Amino acid sequence: MATPSFAAGAYASIQGMGAGNLLRKPQTASGSASGGPDFASMIGKALEATADAGRRSDAQAASVAAGRADVVDVVTAVAESEAAIETLVAVRDRVIAAYEEIMRMPV
Repeated sequence: MATPSFAAGAYASIQGMGAGNLLRKPQTASGSASGGPDFASMIGKALEATADAGRRSDAQAASVAAGRADVVDVVTAVAESEAAIETLVAVRDRVIAAYEEIMRMPV
């Protein structure tokens, strides 16, 4: 089970990734978008967060094997890693579905 702080962070990051936020980037005088992270940087941050969760899970498992940590900590770290991966897969599926819908649009 994910910790409350992890769940709150995941919820906050998903709220910042809504379609409305992606479409409402203000334009500067030069015509370039500004005011927020671009889609590529958001995906990069999500990938890095997922990789970090996996690394923490591995580190906790190694600590338990060495006798320096509790099994509960490992289960929590693995659950956080699993939740991060499931979130990433869900975002990937939505991106693919959006791409397929765009490709079906008549030009």
